[in-house]
Amino acid sequence: MADHPHPDPARPAGRRTPPTWAVLLAVCAGQFLVVLDVSVVNVALPSMREDLALSATGLQWVVNAYSIAFAGFMLFGGRAGDLYGRKRMFLVGLAVFTAASLAGGVAQEGWQLLAARAVQGLGAAVLAPSTLTLLTSAVPEGPARARAIGTWSAVGAGGGAAGGLVGGVLTDGLSWRWVLLINVPIGIAVLAAAARWLTESRATTGRRLDLPGAVLVTAGLAVLAYGIAETEAQGWDAPGTLAALAVAVLLILGFLLVETRSRAPLMPLKLFRVRSVSAANAVMIISGAAMMGMWFFMTLYAQNVLGYSPLAAGLALIPSSLAVVAGAKLAPALMRSLGARPVVLLGTGLAAAGFGWQSAMRADGTFLGDILGPGVVMMAGAGLAGTPLASLAVSGADPRDAGLVSGLINTSRTMGGALGLAVLSTVAASATGGATDPEALTDGYALAFRTAAFMLVGAFVLGLIRLPREPRRTSATSTGSGTPTASDPASAPVPDVPTPETNPTAARGDTPGAAHG
Repeated sequence: MADHPHPDPARPAGRRTPPTWAVLLAVCAGQFLVVLDVSVVNVALPSMREDLALSATGLQWVVNAYSIAFAGFMLFGGRAGDLYGRKRMFLVGLAVFTAASLAGGVAQEGWQLLAARAVQGLGAAVLAPSTLTLLTSAVPEGPARARAIGTWSAVGAGGGAAGGLVGGVLTDGLSWRWVLLINVPIGIAVLAAAARWLTESRATTGRRLDLPGAVLVTAGLAVLAYGIAETEAQGWDAPGTLAALAVAVLLILGFLLVETRSRAPLMPLKLFRVRSVSAANAVMIISGAAMMGMWFFMTLYAQNVLGYSPLAAGLALIPSSLAVVAGAKLAPALMRSLGARPVVLLGTGLAAAGFGWQSAMRADGTFLGDILGPGVVMMAGAGLAGTPLASLAVSGADPRDAGLVSGLINTSRTMGGALGLAVLSTVAASATGGATDPEALTDGYALAFRTAAFMLVGAFVLGLIRLPREPRRTSATSTGSGTPTASDPASAPVPDVPTPETNPTAARGDTPGAAHG
C-alpha cells in the first residue's frame, strides 16, 4: 500500500525502541476504555433516570449520543491519524474522552450528561482507529504480530463483555456517576504511558480531512434519530417531527453531495457499486439496528420489571456477552467449511429466532426462560454473523480499499444500531402508552424485541438474495498455492474482527497488510 506508516522524523534518533509489551498495554487499555463505554452505562440507566429526571427518550440518548458521534467521526478520526500522526491522535482522542468522562460523571442536569456522552463519542472516534495501526507498526510481521492482534481483539471483546458487570458493581457499590468517573484515573494513566512508550507514525501520502462530510453525516444521523423519537410524543404528522425529519434528509443529501465532489471523501461512494460491499453493509445496518437494542431493553426489563439490582442485572447478562464472543470465535472455523455467506445466514437466522423467543417475555418471568435462554441465542447469532459479513465486504473490494471497507462496515453497524435504538424505543413507548407498571413495560419491551426479530428476518432475506455466493474452495495443495484470492472469502484468512455488539471500532485502510490477515 502507498500509505504504510513511517517513523516521525521529529523523533530523536537515539531514543531506544519501546518494549512491545508496553505498546500493547497502552493501545489495548485505550481500546478497552472505548469499548467498555458502549455497554457500561446500560445497567446504570434506571439510576441515571431517577437522579437526573431523564425521560424515556433521554435514556436512549445516553446511549445514542455516544454511538452517533462515534460512528459519524470514526472514519474522520482514522484520516486525521494518517495526516497528523497516529500517536498524536491517540493522545488527543484519549484526552477528550477522559475530560468528557469527568464532565459526565459530575453532570447535574440531563442535557449536561448527554452533551458529555457526545463528546466522549467524538474522543473515542479520534482514538480508536489509531490503536491497531500503532500496534502493527510496533510489532514485526509474523507470529508475534498475530499474537498481538489476537490480544487486541480479545481486549475489545472483553470490554464489551465486562461492561454490564463493571457497570453493575460501580452503580451498586458507589453510584451511577462512577461508570463515567472510573475512566478519569485510568485515562490519565494511559495518557502518561502512551506519551512515553508509543512511537509516532503517519501515512506517507498526503490526504485531506473531510471535516464537512463528518459533520454533515453525524448531524444528519442525530437529527434523524431525534425526529424518530419525537414521533412517539408528537406523532408522525406533527410540525416538529416533520421539520426534524426534513432537516435530517437535507443534511444526509448534503453529505452525499460533498462525498461526490470531494477529492478525499470520508466515504467513497464508488465502493458501493461493488455488490459484496453494498450488500454486506446493507445487511449490517439492518442487523445493527436490531441488535444494539438488546442490551438496552434487557437491562431495563431486568431492573424495572423483574426487580434486579444493577449488579444482578450486570451478572445476568454475562452469559449473553460470552455467547457473542463464542459465536465470533466459532465463525472462522465454520467459514472455512461452509463459506462466509452461509455463516451470515446461519447467524442472522439464529439471532432472529432468539429475538422472537425474547418477545414472549413475561412480567413474572424467570432468569432461565426470559433472560438466559433467549439472550444466549440472540448473541450467539450476532457473533456468528459479524465476522463473515466483514470478510465478504472486504473480499469483493480492491485490496487497496480493504481497510477502508472494514471501517465502513463497522461504521454501518454503529450507525444502524443508533437509528435502530431510536426506532425500537419509539415502538416500545407506543405500546406502553405512558404506563409504568410491570405488565405495560413488559408489553412495550416485548413489542420492541418482536420488531427487531422482523428486522433480522428482513436482513436474512436480503442476505439470501444479495450477498454473493463464493466459489467452491479448492485446497492449497491442489492449486499449488496457499494464497487466497479476493473473490474467495471462504478461503481467505479470516480477519479477527471484534464482534458487532462488543466492539464498534475497526482497523482502517492504512493498517499494514498483516492487520487484515
